[in-house]
Amino acid sequence: MRSTGMAVLGLTAFFATAVAAHEIASEANGDIAAPFDIRKAGATANERLVTFFMELEGEAGSIKPEATGQLPGAGVAAYVWPTGLDPATVGFDASSGILALAITAHPDFDDTPLFDENGDGDPANDGADWHSHWVVLEGTEACSGGFKVRDVSPGVDLLPATAPHLPIALDSPGMSPQLADKTARITVPVADGEGVSFDAVTAELRVHPEGKTPLLCVTGVHDVASGDLSLPGRVMPLE
Repeated sequence: MRSTGMAVLGLTAFFATAVAAHEIASEANGDIAAPFDIRKAGATANERLVTFFMELEGEAGSIKPEATGQLPGAGVAAYVWPTGLDPATVGFDASSGILALAITAHPDFDDTPLFDENGDGDPANDGADWHSHWVVLEGTEACSGGFKVRDVSPGVDLLPATAPHLPIALDSPGMSPQLADKTARITVPVADGEGVSFDAVTAELRVHPEGKTPLLCVTGVHDVASGDLSLPGRVMPLE
């Protein structure tokens, strides 16, 4: 009885610590490519900066889409943190969808024209390097992954100042992601970020092969940290 009681107390303490941390744990899944198999996700706030991370079963960023040589039909690999933030927080239309932070790579196009990620002096040739975006996601049956990046009309719909002015709700804030060993990490400015809900997703997206809408579809989801996109994580103060 004593050993059973101690075991119960140990489990209680373990789960209390896990809940207090407000991170999301995810079991390994051998059916998912290891660089996209999420094991844990979390986020911390330090004054006006929030750092999101996810730990993976394999080397983060080691798999990228193959180049096709053209924008139509181009593939995108993504590490994504859907959040409970209103899209207006970063300059999109209020209540227009799910605001998500993404680390992406796509060798067939560059959607960060203000930034030179590979440092070669040409800001228009580095889409294949991992870079950051804020995006607004909408649910749709038109995409096999169940979501799309919201289609917009530049000049009509609100877009952040650093948006590349594509006809989708996508911003290129220029925050450099860190992909090292088994961790993907990104720090972005967010006012009052503490307590914000989030989840973690690894996914594939694809540009419409004819340039029509939905222009950028989620075509496949590798893993969802929560299992149900319920955004159970919470941004915690950095200790």
